[in-house]
Amino acid sequence: MDKRRLFSTYRVLIAVSILSAILRRDPHEMEFIQSVQEVVHSLEPVLTKYPQYVHVLERLVEPERVVIFKVSWVDDKGEAHVNRGFRVQFNQALGPYKGGLRFHPTVNLSVMKFLAFEQTLKNSLSSLSLGGGKGGSDFNPKGKSENEIMRFCYSFMEELYRHIGPNQVPIFDTPSGDIGVGPREIGYLFGQYRRLTSQYEGMLGPKGIQWGTSNLHPEATGYGVVYYAKEVLTDLHRDLKDLRCVVSGAGKVALYAVEKLISFGAVPVTISDTRGYLLDEEGFDRVKLSLIREIKAHNKNLREYTKSYPKAKYLDDTKPWAVKCDIAFPCATQNELNHADAMSLINVGCQIIIEGANMPCTAEAIDIFRKSKIWFGPGKAANAGGVAIQGLEMAQNSSRVQWTAEEVDMRLQEVMKDIYQKSMKAAQEYGIGNPEALLHGANIASFLRVAQAMLEQGCV
Repeated sequence: MDKRRLFSTYRVLIAVSILSAILRRDPHEMEFIQSVQEVVHSLEPVLTKYPQYVHVLERLVEPERVVIFKVSWVDDKGEAHVNRGFRVQFNQALGPYKGGLRFHPTVNLSVMKFLAFEQTLKNSLSSLSLGGGKGGSDFNPKGKSENEIMRFCYSFMEELYRHIGPNQVPIFDTPSGDIGVGPREIGYLFGQYRRLTSQYEGMLGPKGIQWGTSNLHPEATGYGVVYYAKEVLTDLHRDLKDLRCVVSGAGKVALYAVEKLISFGAVPVTISDTRGYLLDEEGFDRVKLSLIREIKAHNKNLREYTKSYPKAKYLDDTKPWAVKCDIAFPCATQNELNHADAMSLINVGCQIIIEGANMPCTAEAIDIFRKSKIWFGPGKAANAGGVAIQGLEMAQNSSRVQWTAEEVDMRLQEVMKDIYQKSMKAAQEYGIGNPEALLHGANIASFLRVAQAMLEQGCV
């Protein structure tokens, strides 16, 4: 057997060994297994060249701490309800656990572990001194009154506060927002944390602009996704101007990505929600985007948009991936884009996929993109702008200053450029060519930083 084949066999054996151990321990945690599989595949050349990292990876894929707790709360009718709360503190080798809280009915342990694992690597890639964590509950804030949401947040924090805090020994954990947890929920959570601890600490975000959040905090992830896409296009000697863009989702990430695409002269033509998607062939502009935000603020269906713009269409029970485009931005939720959707994008001429959400593309979809030589920017790189700004916000809070929006935006652009360049450099060092370099380079660069810290700290 020649040396190349021997190395290939060794790589496969390593991957199979690590994944088999996870399957034995956590056979039903499909989202977590999916995220680990993607990373392990990317790391095969690293583990072959540096076998000492095999045992580090085995330790990395096991979270340091998982907290599961009961959340009892009372609705406006006086009826009691019980939800399940989570906080997965995945890895602290690089610094305090950092990662959002998600309130959504799909939340379970597998989703929390996958998000915390991805967050660990995302934080590593951002070059900040932050570890990774994630938390939340299967509570659904939709359809709940303000008082019901407030009571739930108070009850949730009554247990969570024991496990978090920026200066708490031995646990350093600073949560932030995610799906279903915006400034309103963070405000209630922070208020209860402050009452329970008698501490006014900058450990939750995004808070109100007057009491701790940075400028551009809400915009950071969506803007960062577009800045990352701009870096990809620059290397391809192209520009965003006049490119047709398909965007999924209608939350914070999607709408701020649309806003930034408009500012660069691109033509975003879709957004979506759980019922279907909105298509405006003429493209959204700032006026149209303001209308969309007003519709969302009043919890109305996106179909309302067509009353003001009759040429637009709202398509029920379908996704936007069959719409002709140059770039696709999946910004809704995990595994929203599957094998069939990937084929649809290729058939309509899409050339670049940039993930705005966490793991929105299934493994089968990514494989289709790879075989079709489509450029694919993974979420852990492309949507790292949010956590990067949160890390900078912690520094801002510590120094009791407020940076201007222009300063924050400049830092965000620098962070996204650095993440892109770091990923490409790692891919080149391990002989991975384009367009796979974006995915594998991000996984390699993020892993190596965490792994080196873990090696230097001993058996952690």
